[in-house]
Amino acid sequence: MADGSVIERSAKDVLTRLSLRPAASVAIIYIGARLVTTLFLFIAATMAHARTGGDETIGSLSMRWDGQWYWVVGVQGYPTELPRNHDGEVTQNAWAFMPLYPFLSRVLSFALGNQYPIAAVVLAIVAGYLSCLVLYHLLRERIDATSSLWAVALFAAGPLAALFQMGYAESLFLLWLFLALLMLVRRRFAWLYLLIPLMGFTRPGALAFALMLGLYGIMRWMRRRADALPVIQIVHIVALGLLSTAVGFAWQVIAGIATKDSSAYLETELAWRRDWTGSEGGFEPFTGFVQATAIWFRVWGPPEVLGYVTLVAVVLAVAAILLFEPHVRRLGPEIRLWSASYAFYLLLVFFPQSSIFRLLLPLAPLYGALALPRSRAWRMGALIVGVALQWWWIYQMLALGTTFAQIP
Repeated sequence: MADGSVIERSAKDVLTRLSLRPAASVAIIYIGARLVTTLFLFIAATMAHARTGGDETIGSLSMRWDGQWYWVVGVQGYPTELPRNHDGEVTQNAWAFMPLYPFLSRVLSFALGNQYPIAAVVLAIVAGYLSCLVLYHLLRERIDATSSLWAVALFAAGPLAALFQMGYAESLFLLWLFLALLMLVRRRFAWLYLLIPLMGFTRPGALAFALMLGLYGIMRWMRRRADALPVIQIVHIVALGLLSTAVGFAWQVIAGIATKDSSAYLETELAWRRDWTGSEGGFEPFTGFVQATAIWFRVWGPPEVLGYVTLVAVVLAVAAILLFEPHVRRLGPEIRLWSASYAFYLLLVFFPQSSIFRLLLPLAPLYGALALPRSRAWRMGALIVGVALQWWWIYQMLALGTTFAQIP
């Protein structure tokens, strides 16, 4: 018993020392997670090579799918004339991808022998580490150091962790997002005037942030007697909400001006949806999830009505978790408001298909709630499940992924 107590105290001392050095402890977690992902990518490349006889490598898998489109943007830029099929419909093209990540990758490539793929992956890896470090500090505003480190581990080694080593913009977007949420929690509003444009020109999501700021302003107004709301903060919240809205629509305007077609961006986005819906794939708010539910349940076999019931049940369950789940509530109103706003944004504009898992990554601060229970079995179980799902994702999307139904 005495020996057990000594071991337990020693383990707690180690965790305490690690928590005092977040940059180092997050680095240890992140490097360990990247080694696991590298092993998975190696196995996936070997399997893909054996299946197709091609020259698949870790490097080629890292630049698959959207990585190719970012490469096109980084090297060639955007077309001034939209590509169209024989029916006159806009086909898939570079306007669906925001410019900041490929631009930075291109700049970095000049220092790496003009090797864009290497630069894109290096940028993703570095941004991934920094996003993990910022996530730690964001969660530490509300929860203890050990739980915050566990949340970082679940995030860094989770189901979508391969994206930290692919030529995708996700890790850079998450870096800006987590920084923006941290500045909001600390009420350093001036930083958001920089972070919102960086976020908005890396990936779509600025409109969700605008909605979150609106809800945040309402919350602060309702609580102003207990939590003072100075006039300068009101000005910041309103101005930042307007900025987020403007940034959220800016790319549509830019694409329209460059191509002389005001619907260029929307039609480009719909080109990916038409792989599933055919020529009927127009855009109407909130219809994407309904259309996809019908399609998926038709494929799987159960009655479509069961799909609609499932969709409603999932929406209600997410709302209940964000409103009432005690571990989620401990993360603070900013993370909960962001999570609700982003989920609503996806429901409003997105057509869910195989990339839905990747689109859920901005909800990563909720890992803090998953890490809060102090049971070692719970935390290790969650980590093991996340790593197992990471392998499943890599296997399906990269080792086997050859069709539009397997786009990560």
